[in-house]
Amino acid sequence: MGEKAKPDFSGYATKAGLECSDGRTIMQDAFKHQDQVQVPLVWQHTHNEPSNVLGHAILENREDGVYTYGYFNDTDQAKHAKTLVIHKDITSLSIYANQLTEKGKKVLHGFIREVSLVLSGANPGALIDNITLAHADGDMVTLEDEAIIYTGLELNHGDQKPSETKEVEHAEDDPTIQEVYDSMSDEQKEVVHYMVGTALAEKVTEMKQASGKSESDLTHDSKEEEGRRMTRNVFEEQEREGKKEEHTLSHDAIKGIVADAEKMGSLKEAVEAYALQHGIDNIEVLFPDARTLTSTPEFDSRRVEWVSGVINGTRHSPFSRIKSIIADITFDEARALGYIKGTLKKEEYFGVSTRSTTPSTIYKKQKLDRDDIIDITDFDVVAWLKAEMRLMLDEELARAILIGDGRAVDHDDKIKDPAGATEGAGIRSILNDHDLYAATVTVDDSATPDVVVDAFVGAMGYYKGSGSPTFYTTLPVLSSLLVHRDGDGHRLWRTTAELAAEMGVSNIVTVEVMEGEQDLLGIVVNLKDYTVGADKGGDVNFFDDFDIDYNQYKYLLETRVSGGLTKIRSALVIRRAGAGGTLATPTEPAFVAATGVITIPTVTGVVYKNGDTDATIAAGAMAALDPGEALRVYSVPDTGYYFASNQEDEWTFERDAA
Repeated sequence: MGEKAKPDFSGYATKAGLECSDGRTIMQDAFKHQDQVQVPLVWQHTHNEPSNVLGHAILENREDGVYTYGYFNDTDQAKHAKTLVIHKDITSLSIYANQLTEKGKKVLHGFIREVSLVLSGANPGALIDNITLAHADGDMVTLEDEAIIYTGLELNHGDQKPSETKEVEHAEDDPTIQEVYDSMSDEQKEVVHYMVGTALAEKVTEMKQASGKSESDLTHDSKEEEGRRMTRNVFEEQEREGKKEEHTLSHDAIKGIVADAEKMGSLKEAVEAYALQHGIDNIEVLFPDARTLTSTPEFDSRRVEWVSGVINGTRHSPFSRIKSIIADITFDEARALGYIKGTLKKEEYFGVSTRSTTPSTIYKKQKLDRDDIIDITDFDVVAWLKAEMRLMLDEELARAILIGDGRAVDHDDKIKDPAGATEGAGIRSILNDHDLYAATVTVDDSATPDVVVDAFVGAMGYYKGSGSPTFYTTLPVLSSLLVHRDGDGHRLWRTTAELAAEMGVSNIVTVEVMEGEQDLLGIVVNLKDYTVGADKGGDVNFFDDFDIDYNQYKYLLETRVSGGLTKIRSALVIRRAGAGGTLATPTEPAFVAATGVITIPTVTGVVYKNGDTDATIAAGAMAALDPGEALRVYSVPDTGYYFASNQEDEWTFERDAA
């Protein structure tokens, strides 16, 4: 047989003959019958999830108490707990025991159900005197110095095993108050009667003393009576020495309180109702104060499930300066030509253009007074603040990628968005990008949801990005599509997956921040076609500093990145024409290649602009281009107008060389 594994630590689970803080004393051999029994080793007596079980403990009965050998399992939680024990960060053990036989506050017999690592203990008489470390080479090292860990007798609920004698049967999940009360033994019911009666008696005494009246208490037996082994109902006992019985809490009264609690759904309300009937006010002082349900404050934030998908879905470049080069071979001059013998072979012609994006800094800054950091002891406020800063930084970066940050161009805090410019620093938003990269699809304002989807499907012909794009939209838009019904009242698409399949996209993601964009229905893109660039050191970095003059800690979270679509027509921007909008159709300007003269037409609802300067061009003949000079002219809809989907609105003119 192999050598028995050495324990990670060993020591006393409980000491005999020592009085605990709750008044009980564990007597010698109280747990003798559990010698060499294995019980779970848990954290803080909690069992709400399997990860709280850290390992197991072997019990060993000794003359002066119960000795235990602790073995941690291989879970991450157990490894962490083991480190805490080794470094003496955890200094307390506790046991959970039930089926206790008690006489005169002396525990004579019981069952230990578990041994637990806790933050504080009750019994001051136990210690862990051996802590064993396992090294990578397999050697075992025992720390000779003693790690004092006190044991406690906190009676929390623990694992019950059917093999143990007189096990307390587990009630179904969430038992009613009546079921709990009925499941008690007569002795346990007597204890409940005594505890409630004592609490009510103390309250009456306090009220009588405050009012100056003669004291009249809820009566109970004040004698030990063989260690409070109650032989009768102490609340049915009458005042002695000839005093008149007053405010006696009988067994029937207790049953009435439990019955009322079953009806009301609250033991507090039932006891309060009984107390008010008997002249006890402010009964709430007998109940514990309200406690928070979470360890840290919860954030009231927008829905951010989409953020990680956007950031992780983009292509990441180790260079912060991004350049894309495009060769437009859609012109007829770029087509292959047929050859006739004896004729001149012509060269093809196509234009090459570039676009560069340089980095911009995005940051979050915060500060905390040192006094506040020291005074807030319920949780780590600095770690909580760091989480908030990272959450908001990621959301802002994802927002800038899809739709821009929404701030005005001249705002001091705006994240730079060069949009359709050929050169610029910042994050190019897909929403505002040039039509060459993000084609615009416009849907009539009065279109019904089924017409919108039809227009969307038809517009997918303009999409030239990578396969399986995602449709980013808002929850109101998605809901309006899903609830649309046919003439018979049947929904056209029962689920989001059915709608996505109909639209030809892999997924539909709702983005709350897009709701602020007027007339925007959604964006279709595969974020593999969007590149985010950052040089070495451009990752998200956290800095902190202490201002000694103002006694403040200051924190900075920042990144320096660039971003933009790097594949032409890799996105679709689906818009609804504004209310009352009018369709306008741009006309191509006239151009004479020999003279280099461009003539801008007059078209209602169409504004023509210089592609190099973005300046508006007046209708009529422009100044002649120099020989070999080229000019890009593009058009945009005027206020109150819109263009049809992917309308041709850009032209490049070049004068013949001399």
